[in-house]
Amino acid sequence: MSRRADFLAAVLQNPINVAILERAPALAVPDWWLTAGAVFQTVWNVLDGRPPGTGIKDYDLFYYDARNLSYEAEDAVIRKAAALFGDLDADVEVRNEARVHLWYEQRFGVPAIAFRSATDAIDHFASTTCCFGLRRERTNELVTYAPHGYDDLFAKRVRPNPRLAPRGVYEAKARRWRGEWPDLVVDPWPEEEGARGSG
Repeated sequence: MSRRADFLAAVLQNPINVAILERAPALAVPDWWLTAGAVFQTVWNVLDGRPPGTGIKDYDLFYYDARNLSYEAEDAVIRKAAALFGDLDADVEVRNEARVHLWYEQRFGVPAIAFRSATDAIDHFASTTCCFGLRRERTNELVTYAPHGYDDLFAKRVRPNPRLAPRGVYEAKARRWRGEWPDLVVDPWPEEEGARGSG
């Protein structure tokens, strides 16, 4: 099998992922992706022979809608998602990535650019090993987004991505991940931080 096929086979072993992918089109939001720990941490669990949902704090569902950047518009989608996914034994966190630049600096201490798409937001995760997305089209086809490929994911290697997140965010996440998956190889944050925010 190809690496992409291996990736899909692993991610779909998590029944929460399967349910989210099946139901998410009902939200009727543009440019949506199941992403982050829901995806890469499921793969790590499958590689370790553990239950696929082990250690996953929440299931991130990104969408991108720049037509209305109000909190109220996003909150309406969040409430709709709460009803849609409410029976799942999981915290499904739905966020409009078109709004992130409005609150990111207050939460993380560094300004964020305005993302151009949900995949642009994925590109800015703290680690390149997190940069995966998956969605189901109306045709039932599964579409994957993997800008850095699959090799690091299957090697359980975590590399920093200093495009946006500060060093402390990367290091805190890496510590938590290594506590859950002890055999991860974690690369150190680069000494040169000039690339941050270059978009």
